[in-house]
Amino acid sequence: MAEKAGDFKAHEGTYGGFIGLMKYGAIASFIVAAIVVLLIAS
Repeated sequence: MAEKAGDFKAHEGTYGGFIGLMKYGAIASFIVAAIVVLLIAS
């Protein structure tokens, strides 16, 4: 189960990108949902 140092650095980079994508994706989804609710309510 020993991993190379390069593999761990690649993992950290991929994980950081994934977390950033999920963070901004969640915010974008919330904004779109709010707009849809406002359009339906009016």
